[in-house]
Amino acid sequence: MIAYRHCSKIGCSEPAVSTLTYSHADQTAVLGPLSLQAEPHTYDLCLTHSDRLTAPRGWEIVRLALPAPDVDPDGLSAVVDAVAEPEEEPLEAAPVRQRSWRTPLSRPQASAADDDTVRPFRR
Repeated sequence: MIAYRHCSKIGCSEPAVSTLTYSHADQTAVLGPLSLQAEPHTYDLCLTHSDRLTAPRGWEIVRLALPAPDVDPDGLSAVVDAVAEPEEEPLEAAPVRQRSWRTPLSRPQASAADDDTVRPFRR
């Protein structure tokens, strides 16, 4: 027995062929190939319900082409790519300043010219 996902419409037992997702910020509904895994905020639709899909007033429907049956689709990534905004270039990291740390017991290094002026601290 072959396991497949059913259409998300109530009362429909047809196999799903496409995945519907919404981008509320862009007011866009994206209907694309069936995703590999069922996701919580997506809807799997059969062929009949995919063809009859309408969107709310003011919304746009993006219909991605369904792949040939022998192609293994990655529908979820196609949906994300369709509604994703272009990525900004990463900011360059600020240069890191190198500091040399002295331990509390270390003495300052004296050059040969400063031998007369540098005296170690004594109690």
